[in-house]
Amino acid sequence: MKVLFIGGTGTISSAITQQLAEKENCELYLLNRGTRNSGLPAGVNILQADINDEAAVARLIENMNFDVVADFIAFHPEQLERDYRLFNGRTKQFIFISSASAYQTPLSDYRVTEGTPLSNPYWEYSRNKIACEEYLVKQYRENGFPITIVRPSHTYCERSIPLGVHGSKGSWQVAKRMLENKPVIIHGDGTSLWTMTHNSDFAKGFIGLMGNIHAIGESVHITSDETVTWNQIYEMIADALGVKLNAVHVSSEFLAACSSDDLRGSLLGDKANSVVFDNSKLKRLVPEFVATTRLDQGIKQTVQYILAHPELQLEDPEFDAWCDKVIDAMDRAVKAVTE
Repeated sequence: MKVLFIGGTGTISSAITQQLAEKENCELYLLNRGTRNSGLPAGVNILQADINDEAAVARLIENMNFDVVADFIAFHPEQLERDYRLFNGRTKQFIFISSASAYQTPLSDYRVTEGTPLSNPYWEYSRNKIACEEYLVKQYRENGFPITIVRPSHTYCERSIPLGVHGSKGSWQVAKRMLENKPVIIHGDGTSLWTMTHNSDFAKGFIGLMGNIHAIGESVHITSDETVTWNQIYEMIADALGVKLNAVHVSSEFLAACSSDDLRGSLLGDKANSVVFDNSKLKRLVPEFVATTRLDQGIKQTVQYILAHPELQLEDPEFDAWCDKVIDAMDRAVKAVTE
C-alpha cells in the first residue's frame, strides 16, 4: 500500500506513522516542511514542501499516485479545495481528520454516534471542521472523490498530560502546581463524563480504515470505550505525580468569561459537556479494533515521560498567575456571601 500523509508528526499522526513504518507492505510518504522529522522511524519517505505552496507540491507528486492520502493539518474548506485539486484522480482514498467537537453542542443525547447532528455554536474551530466535511461530502456525491472522514476526540500521547483547563504553553504548569501542593482548577463540578484516547489506540483504528472499501464515503469517530469523570482524570494525574489533589471547582461559564484564551470554545463547545461515544460503527468496519491503554495507565506513562524529559516542562507563569486570580476571586465571593 502506497500512502501519503500531509503532516505525519503530530500527536495523532505520529503514532500512525510509527505503526505503519513497522509494516512490510506499506510504502509511507510524509509531506511536510521538515521541521519535526528528526525522530521519524527508518524507512519513511519525506517529500519536503509547504502544502500551502500548491504549485511546488503539484510538481513533487507529478508522477505519483497513492492508495491513501490523509490530511492531518487542514482546518479550513479552502485547504480541502486545494487537496481536491492536487489529489483527485491520484488516490483511491482521501482521509480527512475532522473533530468530534463538531458534534451537536449541547447534545440532545449524551450518547454520540456518527448520526449525531453536527452543530457547534460555541467554537469556530469546530464550525470550520463542519464546513470542511460538507465540502468533501459534496465532492464525493457529485464527483466520486473517495473520501473517508475521521473524527478524533481527546487524543493524547506521552508528550503532554491531557487536561481540561491549561495555558497556552501546555500542561506542565498544572502538574507543577500539583507538585507544589497549590490548588488546581477543574471546570464545573468535575462530574461530567469524558473520553480520552491514547494515540497508539487511535492509530490502530485509523490503520484499519486505510484501504478499507467499506469506509469510502463514511464518517467514523475513533475513541476509547472508557468513560471517566474530570474528577477521576485529575485524581489519576495527582496519583501519577505521587501527590494529593487539591482541587477547586469553577463553572465553565465563569472560566470562559475570565480568560483571554478561547476557553469558550474548548470548554462550552467541548469539554464541559458529558460525552459517551458509541464505537459500534468503527468496530463493524475494523472488527479487530480495541483500545487497550487504560487511562490511568496511559496518564502514568505520560507523567513519567515528561518528568524524565525536562525540555517538555514548559513553565507558564501567566497561566499560573491567572489560576491564582480565579481561585482568589472564588474565595472572595464565598466570603462576601457568608460573612
